[in-house]
Amino acid sequence: MRILVHDYSGHPFQAQLSRELARRGHDVVHSTCTAYVSGKGNLASDVPGLRFVTIGDSTALRKEAYFHRLRQETLLGLELARQVRRERPDVALLSNLPIPVLVVAAAVLRRLRIPWVLWHQDVTAVALKSFAAADVAKSMGVAARVFGAGEKWSARRASAIVVIAESFVRIHRQWGTSGKVTVIPNWAPLDEIVPVARANAWSDEQGLSGVRTLLYSGTLGLKHNPVLLVRLAERLRDRGTAVRLVVVNDGPAVPVLREAAATRGVDLTLLPFQPYERLPEVLGSGDLLVVLLAADAGEFSVPSKTLSYLCAGRPVLGLMPADNLASQLLHQAGSAVFPPEESSLDDASAWVQQILSDPARAESLGKESRALAEREFALEDCASRFEDILRAVSRAPAR
Repeated sequence: MRILVHDYSGHPFQAQLSRELARRGHDVVHSTCTAYVSGKGNLASDVPGLRFVTIGDSTALRKEAYFHRLRQETLLGLELARQVRRERPDVALLSNLPIPVLVVAAAVLRRLRIPWVLWHQDVTAVALKSFAAADVAKSMGVAARVFGAGEKWSARRASAIVVIAESFVRIHRQWGTSGKVTVIPNWAPLDEIVPVARANAWSDEQGLSGVRTLLYSGTLGLKHNPVLLVRLAERLRDRGTAVRLVVVNDGPAVPVLREAAATRGVDLTLLPFQPYERLPEVLGSGDLLVVLLAADAGEFSVPSKTLSYLCAGRPVLGLMPADNLASQLLHQAGSAVFPPEESSLDDASAWVQQILSDPARAESLGKESRALAEREFALEDCASRFEDILRAVSRAPAR
């Protein structure tokens, strides 16, 4: 098959899937958006039959200027449409696209009669509704309705849909699209994100070797209340356990964290997203890794950083909804999850203090994390399920 995979974010496991499909003899073009700033995976061609291409090379996204961003994302959708027209794949797989990009791509794929699969990573309409409810922006209420209609229209145009958790099925039942849904949970690349020594070259470069460190690495929006990270470090200090908080992130949370840490006297290291090949060293430099997820993102978002953390073999603290799939994984690995609220920080800091003061337990939790990842994230079965779906869709008439 000639397969076009577009993963807007450029995340690691989507690229790993493309690499595996190419190893199985398919001609794969893996497309990503360089304008979207995030932790990227290995996007270098190292397998015959696989090419990496991009859109958005000349675009600087203005994430907080919503109307300007709408125009930018519509133009990115047109750029992706031109890419599809050039490549003429037998089938396409689309992941993590903002709704304007998705709607334009769906319309063009329909016109070209190219069947495609929606790899549904997040229900955008639900996320926007929660933004509106949180009063992040008044216009979000209107955007939620408009984008929700676009997301549903696109889902109906897809020949098949892959969702990452059972909770998504309820939404697709409401949309009348549940009959073509398959649930395949996300994973992380076991062979690329491996446990490393706590003291490593990266921790030496950052002055973190021998420094007790809480580490957060990944996307972090304002709605996730990033100040909780600072307050967690503050509680630990007040309990007599001084830590350095390290946050690897680019985005609007950075100045908020900087100001909160300065106000509260918390030791903070802020770093931009690091090269993917150094991610094992980055995650290995944390004595404990932290996941943060907003309370109302429980059902429809599974933070992929959690999966990477498990691969890295470190204890993990989740400040996140208990019903999130990632919370269930952390519980299975013996790590702890608390609600993402200020009122949880006493219990959360007490748990962190216990782990940091007991190296044997921390090591045991790290081993449990890695063992769980090795049980859950085997690529071969996931790739076979995607291959079966893509093959079936490529033989069916486009919708």
